[in-house]
Amino acid sequence: MKQKHLQVFGTVQGVGFRYYTQRLAIKYHVKGTVQNVDDYVEIYAIGNDDNIDQFINAVINGASPASHVTHYELEETNLSEDFTDFKSI
Repeated sequence: MKQKHLQVFGTVQGVGFRYYTQRLAIKYHVKGTVQNVDDYVEIYAIGNDDNIDQFINAVINGASPASHVTHYELEETNLSEDFTDFKSI
C-alpha cells in the first residue's frame, strides 16, 4: 500500500474539486481525505500501487471540469490513521 500526501494548487477551490476528487477516490478504491487549505487543496491518500498512481494522475489532470491545476507537490507519507473510506473535510 502506498501512502501519499498531495497539495494541489491553481483553480481548485469553489469549482467542485473536492467532490470530484472524492468520486475519483471511490473509482480507484483509494482511502483518505481531501480538504481546502488556504489557497490549495490537500489530499492524504492510501491505496495499492496501481490505483493510487491512477488516482493521483486523474486528480492532477483536473479532478473537476472547472478546475485548473497549475502545480502540485507530492510526497510519500506514513499515516498513522487507519482510513475506512475517503472523506471531504
